[in-house]
Amino acid sequence: MKSLKLTCSCCGSKRAYQYEAKCSCGGTLLVTYDPEQVLQTMTKKGMFTREASMWRYHELLPIQDKRHIVSLGEGWTPLLYMKNLGEEIGLDRLWIKREEQNPTGSFKSRGFSAAVSILKERGVVRAAVPSNGNAASALAAYAARAGMESVVIVPMDCPGLIVAECEHYGAKTFRIDGYIHDAGRMLDEGAEAFQWTNVGTLREPGRVEGKKTMGLELAEQFDWSLPDVIVYPTGGGSGIIGMWKAFKELQTLGWITDPLPRLICVQEDGCDPIAQHFNRAQARSHDPQHIEPTSSPTGMRVPQPPDLPLLLRILRETNGAAVTVTSKEIRAAQNQLGLHGLSASPEGAATLAGCKQLVEAGNIHKKERVVLFNTSHAQKYVSHTANAPIVSSYAELKAHLLS
Repeated sequence: MKSLKLTCSCCGSKRAYQYEAKCSCGGTLLVTYDPEQVLQTMTKKGMFTREASMWRYHELLPIQDKRHIVSLGEGWTPLLYMKNLGEEIGLDRLWIKREEQNPTGSFKSRGFSAAVSILKERGVVRAAVPSNGNAASALAAYAARAGMESVVIVPMDCPGLIVAECEHYGAKTFRIDGYIHDAGRMLDEGAEAFQWTNVGTLREPGRVEGKKTMGLELAEQFDWSLPDVIVYPTGGGSGIIGMWKAFKELQTLGWITDPLPRLICVQEDGCDPIAQHFNRAQARSHDPQHIEPTSSPTGMRVPQPPDLPLLLRILRETNGAAVTVTSKEIRAAQNQLGLHGLSASPEGAATLAGCKQLVEAGNIHKKERVVLFNTSHAQKYVSHTANAPIVSSYAELKAHLLS
């Protein structure tokens, strides 16, 4: 049996591992592992013979019995050197991590492979998630793989192809005239009646653990070293938290000695709470008002990140930054990436737009090793009419589910 514990990211308290995600102080509970136990079976030399999926790091994932792993072949995505693109924007060493090649077309596959595996190990038969889109389709796919029921609620303007994808995988799919946190509240209202487990961002331990494998992979693909800068599109923030956690764990194992990369969060103008809070805090100003989103319907549109203090702490600890880009800059970056053969979602293209902004400002230097994350492919955002029912209250959701 793995020796697992939970550690609060805020107060530092430790406790035995169980299925929970929040400390009484409000901090996020993160899974911790016994490094000596991990090193008994996980060695650098042995990695060469392991499967080409994120489960090659199973010692650092919180599943006790490998028979409960729910996998569609996620992870071990290409890290592509972009020499010509780098020259165009003034960088000698630029890479793109191609997360759009995951089974459900986005990095969300990683988080839900881990989250659904944990649910399967616990005997859960029904899962639900509030989502901007890609998390919903990922839960739908992995729940189907596990023989589990799934319920997903997405905003009304969620791309129609993603809604259709959720329905294709058999999820009970609903749209709401609101945002991801409104969908989350509706699912909480129905949790007791319908006995579903809400696997929303930072509501359980698995999604951060799955997403941290992006960081583990990156280190291995760089021969157990780290880049100087990682540029990442950020909404709820579990990807940034996961990679930061991965690098800390590799330091504890003694597998890397490099300083952590500067982690850069990119958000879109019209919904950029992380950038607003980080940059105003840097300027010793007051926190911004509550954000009423006007940005595009993408995974970056999260007005209320579940653990904003932890995200801000990670950015400061890594000497990172948070930048805001416009929809026009995102579209231009999508076109530029397309001319280099890459299908990039708005979120993925936002990393290029943010990187260009930082290079021009002198905050990323020509010789630094820089990695951009393309978290999803462009085809998910092609126009398509969604037919999933619209619900405006839990009562309407309940009526549809019981009909």
